[in-house]
Amino acid sequence: MIVTNVELSKNELELVCDSEFILTKNRIIEKAYNLFGLLSEAYKITLNNYKEVLPPEVFAASPKIYKGENYLSLPYVLMDHPRVFLKDDVFAIRSFLWWGNFFSITLHLSGRFLQAFKPNIRLALQEQHAQDYFVCINEAQWQHHFEKTNYISLNKIESESIFQKPFFKLSKKLDLKDWEKAPAFFETSYAGFLQLLAPLNYPGGERVL
Repeated sequence: MIVTNVELSKNELELVCDSEFILTKNRIIEKAYNLFGLLSEAYKITLNNYKEVLPPEVFAASPKIYKGENYLSLPYVLMDHPRVFLKDDVFAIRSFLWWGNFFSITLHLSGRFLQAFKPNIRLALQEQHAQDYFVCINEAQWQHHFEKTNYISLNKIESESIFQKPFFKLSKKLDLKDWEKAPAFFETSYAGFLQLLAPLNYPGGERVL
């Protein structure tokens, strides 16, 4: 007799017999994918306001949307725009939905892009009190969760220490229960990140940090 640990709990048995659960999940993921598609058009318009500030590589690639099933065992949808991922140089803004957790948006810089924009970021963060920003403190730059090993609130860390790693990641997040607020959250946050990179007197629009 084969003995294996494959027995289902009552909850698991109910779920495996319920096709509507997976169908509903698929519809939600598709709506998130479509949301990011609509946001990509808004992002391109906003990004074009910063052509005099940003390097040409930033405008070379179109937005790219991904969806997957296994970021820390949970489904996700993400969009990168801009998306410059070179060996030592990264310039990206990533919009992210992580099932069961949150929406987030992250500015990710490294290498020559970080060196180029560090002075503007430093000045902008000194000028504003961005209470809802989180900064990455992890030594690994490809994690998206908001556990204390990865992100810390910006107002709980000394400003200069955020530039001591070879990369810089600044993020905001929104509870999934606030789904109806997601479009405004992403558009406003995206514009705020671009304003961080611009000189303080750049006529790209009113600061929304």
